[in-house]
Amino acid sequence: MKHVIQELEARRARARLGGGEARIEAQHKKGKLTARERIELLLDPGSFEEFDMFVEHRNSEFDSHKSRIPGDGVVTGWGTINGRLAYVFAKDFTVFGGSLSETHAQKICKIQDMALQNGAPIIGLYDAGGARIQEGVASLAGFGEVFKRNVLASGVIPQISVIMGPCAGGDVYSPALTDFIFMVEGSSYMFITGPEVTRTVTHEEVTPEQLGGASVHTTKSSVADGAYENDVVCLEEIRRLYDFLPLNNREKSPHYPTTDETARIEPSLDTLVPDNPNKPYDMRELILKVADEGEFFEIGEAFARNILTGFGRIEGTTVGFVANQPLVLAGVLDSDASRKAARFVRFCDCFNIPIVTFVDVPGFLPGTAQEHGGIIKHGAKLLYAYTEATVPKITVITRKAYGGAYVVMNSKHLRGDVNYAWPFAEIAVMGAKGAVEIIFRKDANDPEALAARTKEYEEKFLNPFVAASRGFVDEIIRPHNTRKRLAGALRMLRGKQVTQPWKKHGNEPL
Repeated sequence: MKHVIQELEARRARARLGGGEARIEAQHKKGKLTARERIELLLDPGSFEEFDMFVEHRNSEFDSHKSRIPGDGVVTGWGTINGRLAYVFAKDFTVFGGSLSETHAQKICKIQDMALQNGAPIIGLYDAGGARIQEGVASLAGFGEVFKRNVLASGVIPQISVIMGPCAGGDVYSPALTDFIFMVEGSSYMFITGPEVTRTVTHEEVTPEQLGGASVHTTKSSVADGAYENDVVCLEEIRRLYDFLPLNNREKSPHYPTTDETARIEPSLDTLVPDNPNKPYDMRELILKVADEGEFFEIGEAFARNILTGFGRIEGTTVGFVANQPLVLAGVLDSDASRKAARFVRFCDCFNIPIVTFVDVPGFLPGTAQEHGGIIKHGAKLLYAYTEATVPKITVITRKAYGGAYVVMNSKHLRGDVNYAWPFAEIAVMGAKGAVEIIFRKDANDPEALAARTKEYEEKFLNPFVAASRGFVDEIIRPHNTRKRLAGALRMLRGKQVTQPWKKHGNEPL
């Protein structure tokens, strides 16, 4: 019996070594952790339970049978994050470059099935070179099985992908189907076809970083939702994000006791908006001052910076924040901002997270670049997302809410539940100057007449009282009371139920 136990421990030690000491050392020299080290940092100490440690590939083509390593390039299992169940798989670059084989895919699929069956999030840690070429179509079939499960799990359990090294070819589509993607600066990259193929086909000379590095995907493509300086910081932030999320679409978000007073008054908010309507201010300050303990986990911080999206808490419960950012492009809506916010709103709606929207929007960004780039359809995505969402939805108009952008930013007309405005909010088709120049063209050459007309327009329309008189704004509130009013409204909406017309699903303007 003793020799059997010794054999078991020897096999476990062999599996834990992955590709061997030399390859582990090479991984460390690149500033990267191994798959198992990453899992240890991600999960609570001692909580990881591994599955399929001894699985090996079954391929024999191209002498593959001469090289079989336990685990086959991916570590899978479950554990806890701050005591809450999580499923995880981590690709092991030290074993066949983390490439996906038939059995490698089967390990991932098993964990995906368990996560879906048991209603808990799944986190994938990527550091791999795509399909294992020696296995041909079997590896491609493995990708397909993983992708299918990503789609079936969408909207049922949160799915998080963390790119911590190369992620190429078919490997990129599984992360693309998940809810959030995060990357590590300087050591991770994603692309379908690498620099060599790009060079051959298009004759472009490009490095992996230039083609698909963290800076590209967080600022230009919006493929990734954030990037962090190294593996350790990245995994710490994933743990922090995890605390905001429910385990599945049937559960409520976790509740964390807070000592932050619900009725806390913030006098500084009374002077947050400048007297000059054209002067910017930082909307992030408002979010930080209404959220519990000033905590805000931002999603997509480096992309479409004219809109803010992210998670915070009010009275200990997770809230999704969407806010125009006057510091960037005056907070205008464009194609990128619309897509970014729409996807975030849809995630919140999937997982029963209430949405708080702060509005200061002068309209949609004009120009041929926007029109030719599909601003009509991209703007419609945000409109669609807000209208479709059935979670509690609260809006606060802080300053400008002009034109179609007023409607799109969770107005009463899109089923906003509670819509507030600050006393100096301006709700109109457009600003006074532009409106007067259109309405009173005949006075175009009379500055005094235009000035009088402008003042008249401002008094009639550039205030929240017209909208309030029609019920489009439920209440005009003092800025310093914003946290208290939000907390009360969220409490009131906890039992919200919405009856929807039957349909298989809508046809979102993709």
